[in-house]
Amino acid sequence: MSDPAIDGIPCLWMRGGTSKGAYFLASDLPAQREAIDALLLRIMGSPDPRQIDGIGGADPLTSKVAILSPSSREDADVDYLFLQVYVEEALVSDAQGCGNILAGVGPAAIERGLVAATGDETRVRIHMVNTGEVATARIATPGGRVSYSGDARIDGVPGNHAAVPLLFETLEGSMTGALLPTGNAVDVIDGIECTLIDNGMPCVILRASDVGRTGAETRETMDADTGLKARLEAIRLQAGPLMNLGDVTEKTVPKMTLVSPPTGGGAVSTRSFIPHRCHATIGVFAAVSVATACLIEGSPAASVSRLPEGETYVIEHPTGAAEVLVERDPDGKFSRAGTLRTARKLFDGRVFPRA
Repeated sequence: MSDPAIDGIPCLWMRGGTSKGAYFLASDLPAQREAIDALLLRIMGSPDPRQIDGIGGADPLTSKVAILSPSSREDADVDYLFLQVYVEEALVSDAQGCGNILAGVGPAAIERGLVAATGDETRVRIHMVNTGEVATARIATPGGRVSYSGDARIDGVPGNHAAVPLLFETLEGSMTGALLPTGNAVDVIDGIECTLIDNGMPCVILRASDVGRTGAETRETMDADTGLKARLEAIRLQAGPLMNLGDVTEKTVPKMTLVSPPTGGGAVSTRSFIPHRCHATIGVFAAVSVATACLIEGSPAASVSRLPEGETYVIEHPTGAAEVLVERDPDGKFSRAGTLRTARKLFDGRVFPRA
């Protein structure tokens, strides 16, 4: 058997949305999950706040992994398992999906030969193993090759790139079993009104003003606010069992999201924690859950939002805004949600974990 520290492991390093991660084929990794986790910690350089001896970027947004394999179900083309490699802890979590890294799955699947390009645009049906849902990505493939060049822009990423439209169906209760796991639009935890919601990402949504903040604070200010983070964590730990997630002490869900009135023409402003550090942007699925909460009468998000006339919701975050599409069926049920991301291949080669 080859030694990965000597021979390396095939790896695509890609930006997906506003995150970066390592994309692997499952066939290039060990079969057992415990061995995979140990290997990924060595590859990323964790646990170490700088991840100096690995390829991780010393931030949760740049310490992510996608594992791809042929689809295990007929309604998808590729299986995608997302793993969050913690920076300062020897922990690898599959407790949630990642919509940003998802944006790179379609291009990576084509690059690695799991999916054949079909004409100038290739649709890739992606089974998100973490949640059991299927997303469809549309990938630019002129001449039968993935193109990363285009005119699309997303906040948090410099420059223009090829658009990667993503469409999700049946996201309700992706991890908790119901859109509103408690059945309530509002639950009160430690005296704070919260919406416990899961439309692709379990989130606890509360007004920034209810915890004495404006919601316009910078990411750095939020991260330095230990009193606020302790209060949010206390609420999160109580919300976990209420959302059918059990003890979430060691889990990355639910996400804590502060909402406030928009300041840049969007629907609502957010400060999202993932779960203990303030997000520079907001995750794709978290943005969908927030947009959905804005449509629930009596919720904290609805009380501070300014709803658009159409079905596109601009969710403001510390470095810009994310656009999401939320659709309802004739019965008023939330049926589909979409977003536009971009992705880019940064390098393709072999990664050498520490011995």
